[in-house]
This record gives sequence, C-alpha cells and structure tokens, in this order.
Amino acid sequence: MEVGVVRHRRLADEIVSQLEAMILEGTLKPGERLPAERVLAERFGVSRPSLREAIQKLAARGLVESRHGGGNFVVESVGSTFSDPLLRLLENNSDAQRDLLEFRHTLEGACAFYAASRATEVDRQRLGEAFSALQACYARGDESNRAEEGAADARFHLAIAEASHNAVLLHTVRGLFDLLKRNVVTNIGGMYALRGETRQMLMQQHQALYDAIIERRAEDARAISERHIHYVQEVLEDGRREAERLARAQRRTQGAKAE
Repeated sequence: MEVGVVRHRRLADEIVSQLEAMILEGTLKPGERLPAERVLAERFGVSRPSLREAIQKLAARGLVESRHGGGNFVVESVGSTFSDPLLRLLENNSDAQRDLLEFRHTLEGACAFYAASRATEVDRQRLGEAFSALQACYARGDESNRAEEGAADARFHLAIAEASHNAVLLHTVRGLFDLLKRNVVTNIGGMYALRGETRQMLMQQHQALYDAIIERRAEDARAISERHIHYVQEVLEDGRREAERLARAQRRTQGAKAE
C-alpha cells in the first residue's frame, strides 16, 4: 500500500484525507483490515497518537470501525448501493432483472470505455488475472458449476470498473456485486438451455472486450460491452417469448380436451 509522508501541522486531518482517498479510490476495500498502527505510523511518518486521532475521526464518520483485539477495519457498508432487503426484492422480480440488464448496458459500457482510456499497467495485470480465471471456467466446460462461472464473470467486470479510475462507477459496481453475480448465474443458466452457441459467444465477447481494453481502444470497448449485454437481453427475450407460446399451446390443448 503506497502512502505519502505527511508534512502538515494538522497531522490527524492530513492522515484522514489520505485514508479517505484510499477508501474512495478502492485501495482500501469494504471489510478490509487496515495495517497495524505501528506500520501505518511509519508509512505516514507520524506518531502513533496522531494516527489514532485520525482513525477515531474516521470512525466518527462511519468509515472505519475498531474490533476488540482485531484491529481497525473499513466498514462493510461503505459503497453499499442497496439494502439487503431491496437486493432480495430485485433478485426475485423478473421485471427488475430486466431493469438490471438495462442498467448494466449503460454502466458497464462506461466502465469499459474509461478502463481502456485510463488503465495502468497494474490495472491491466489485475484484469488479466480476472480474465484468465473466467477463461479457466469456460475451458472446464462444466455447466453444472454455474455459480463459480457467474462469480468469475462478475469479478472480471469488477476488475474493469476498478481500471476505470472512476470512484462513482467503481462503488456502484461494488455495491451491486452480489446482485450482479446472481444475475449472471441466472442468465447463463437460461441462456445455455436456449441456445447451444451461448458459451462460445460469451467466450468470444469477453475476449473481444478484454482485448479492446488492453489495446486502449476505448470506443470499441464501450461498443463491445454494450453488444454483449444486448446479446444477453436478446437471448433471454427469445426465451420469454417461447415460454409464452408454449403456455398458450398448452392452454389450447387443455381446452380441447375439456370439450
């Protein structure tokens, strides 16, 4: 963790500013334990009393919590976009799932654009690791383990959001991560059943998206991301219409038997 040596008279406030910036940019993540006081004090170049004062101020702002015998942690709720009850409502409502895909169309397109424009070498390395993990899931070809594939897919998109260097986009994706992961799992389950080429298509789309970001083709990255979500929407909509046609046919059959 890189920090700058504090040289201002109001040491505690300067430490607070640096730690707040690290939380905002995602260097310190929700639930993550801060380094030990001794280590942080050395990195900032300040005394431990000044550091403790800064941590107390962060705790008063609801950003950090101290756990007895366990150290100081960024609070889990930092970056939470929706409450748990609302997440459950969204997860179990078919219209909300459609809405989520529409939201992803805009959100992930913007993340891809800025990631291609701004990603550092460290970002590209992390993105490569997330992409490799996703590719490994595809390579196993085990459709029974959709939860693992869905998690890898969501982590890949989270890595793109991190590489965007846009704090609002990043924390929005982080806040929706669990919902996004479950949405992906639900989607691929239905898509694999509907179209045999789905797995190959998703592999190609993610490869194209990864390549565009790595090669800094920002407009291409946005377009590829949007086409990816559009493809998911198209397949699922086809499935919904087919289910409606089947239901109508079954009702007609039952009506004919009743006569």
